[in-house]
This record gives sequence, structure tokens and C-alpha cells, in this order.
Amino acid sequence: MRSIFCAMTGKILLVMHQETSNPGRVARQLRDLGYGLDLRRPSCGDPLPANMDDHEGAVIFGGPMSANDDHLDYVRTEIDWIETVLASGKPYLGICLGAQMMVRTLGGQVRLHKDELVEIGYHQIKPTEAGEAIFDKPMCVYQWHKEGFDLPSGANLLAGGDRFDNQAFKYGDNGYGIQFHPEVTNGMMMHWLTAAAHMLEMPGAQARVDQIKARRKFDNETINWLRGFLQTWLNIA
Repeated sequence: MRSIFCAMTGKILLVMHQETSNPGRVARQLRDLGYGLDLRRPSCGDPLPANMDDHEGAVIFGGPMSANDDHLDYVRTEIDWIETVLASGKPYLGICLGAQMMVRTLGGQVRLHKDELVEIGYHQIKPTEAGEAIFDKPMCVYQWHKEGFDLPSGANLLAGGDRFDNQAFKYGDNGYGIQFHPEVTNGMMMHWLTAAAHMLEMPGAQARVDQIKARRKFDNETINWLRGFLQTWLNIA
């Protein structure tokens, strides 16, 4: 399952959770910045490196499993492995599940909404004072999750939301977690809306047609934000 795309700048490790998972525009923009990509799927048997010597950073993406699924060996392995990235000083980015795994690495909790609402569709997030360098204004971003997380001790909240309080945070100099999905392309969104259509029946989920309309309105802003954020994350801005 492991795939490597080489470049002169160095490699970024991308950790996915399903055989058909797609790193989307995160991969595209990293390639545009000159980075090679090392895709690994621990759920399919791919190993994670013992150290970060051969990689310039790591991204753990989302998936249908929970960060609380300790009965899944690869979930526990990834949660423990995040410590390796953080300790290396290399950039770490957790997206949705990847952010929640980081929370658990740092001793925080991941849990359902108190009213069992989900965030599926476009929702506004608002920067905190600490997050103004990352988010210069409120944004409507694409969400697909039913669990949220408590802010870990020592982390700085960068953005919050109305339904789930914690939407983006930074830990130390090199660790970032975001609850939303800037990586999702139009094709990926259409696949999710079809393959996981049953989730649109959950309380709080936006209707398919409303998500498509919102994407036309807000997606360009997400593309531009992601480009700038990745440069900041990699310290090449």
C-alpha cells in the first residue's frame, strides 16, 4: 500500500486510514511546493518510521474510525507515534481524526457532542487572538465529524466554532491540529456524499444540496488559505 513520490526538497509523510483514502489538495499543494510524498496506510499494514530523519514533516488525515478505538492496533500505534514527530521538531499536522489522535497523545479527551449533534457540511470557524496569524478572519470550512476534542494542556486554541468549541490548535513550535477538511476536492466531496449518504440523516448534518451550494461559495477561500497555511506550517513562508 505504501507509495513514494520523490522530489528534491524532501519528503512529507502522509498517513491515511483506508485503502481508498485520498490526500486530496494537501498532496497537490505539497507537490507544488517541491516536496515528495510518502503515503502510508497503517490500517493496511504499512509501518511507520522509527524516527523522522528521512522526512521533513508528517500529516495524519481523517477516517471513519475514532481516536478512542484502542481495540484497533493501528490507532493506538499512531497515537503513540505522534510523540516521535513532536519530539523531532519536524512539522506535524493532524486533520480531523489526525487532530483528535494528537489530542489523545497529549492526554486530552475526544468525545461526542453533548447533544449528539454532528458537523457535516460547511460551518463557520472564528480565530482566537492566538490564531490571528493563521486565520485572519472567520471562515466557512468543510466539516465531516461527529466527535470533538478538549483542548490539551499546554496547547493554544487557534480557532473555535459554535457547535464544537475547539476547531484548530497549536502545540509547541511544530504541532498543529485542525478539525475541518481543507484537503477535500470536489470529487472527494461527491464521493463522501454518496458513499456515506447515511450520515446525512444524523442530527445536525447539512443536506447534500446545501453542501454543494456552499462549496461553490466558500471553496476558493479554503484553497487560498491552505496554500498559505502549508507554507507557514513548513516554515517556508
